[in-house]
Amino acid sequence: MVKNIVLFLLLFTGLAVKAQHNPDDQVMSDNWDVIGSVDFKIIKDTEMIAIYNNNIKKFANKPFELEGYIVPIKDGMKQTKFMLSTLPINQCYFCGKNGVPIMVLVEMTEPIKFTYQTITVKGTLKLNTGNAMDNPPIVLSAAKPI
Repeated sequence: MVKNIVLFLLLFTGLAVKAQHNPDDQVMSDNWDVIGSVDFKIIKDTEMIAIYNNNIKKFANKPFELEGYIVPIKDGMKQTKFMLSTLPINQCYFCGKNGVPIMVLVEMTEPIKFTYQTITVKGTLKLNTGNAMDNPPIVLSAAKPI
């Protein structure tokens, strides 16, 4: 029994250390600051809306460039629709000080190969006004790698 508890504690400690957020991997840029300026208002338990300030509204429906990490939403090595994040998928989003990073839905014009490295994409910035729990509030549509 004691052996099992010690084994569990060692395993848990090892996983906790491995899952720590590495701040060197986080992508930071002026464009991510624009994305991060979006606030959210909870209407009820199942509804939340994005509040867009003038800083992001001026980029709406215009070309916009972002560097980040692919977070797949479907299986496969080639991705046409995925989330883009400031943190790599293999890092714990709940570790660290800032919580879950904001993500942007990217809709590519052509498939892109999945990678654990950062990618840079350019597309048209779309701001969704509907329920943010049903649809991502920020989308880069018709995106291409650069």
